[in-house]
Amino acid sequence: QVQLVESGGGLVQAGGSLRLSCTVSGRAFSTYGMGWFRQAPGNEREFVASISRSGGNTSDTDSVKGRFLISRDSVKSTVYLQMNCLKPEDTAVYYCAATGAYGTAVRSRYQYPYWGQGSQVTVSS
Repeated sequence: QVQLVESGGGLVQAGGSLRLSCTVSGRAFSTYGMGWFRQAPGNEREFVASISRSGGNTSDTDSVKGRFLISRDSVKSTVYLQMNCLKPEDTAVYYCAATGAYGTAVRSRYQYPYWGQGSQVTVSS
């Protein structure tokens, strides 16, 4: 069974940085494309960033372009989300997810069957 364990959330002031980590166990990490999503209170879960199985393709949503960076480490079976220049509107619970889909970095949450437990990120103004 696939397990995704997240770490790295917390409270930060606007303009600060955080790095989220998500470690995958249970099956070969290289068989999964990975994504990060977030959900603020009262909102639907939304796409943030994704990376393909090989790491050769990435995608991110417009609101985080130039500020967030997704990466993966095959040795550690871990995907990261480096978040810089954080804004109060980035406040949400962040979830990592894994998909067996091939090809480019997957953006649709409906293509991700496996999810982490969620990490709270709070950005104060």
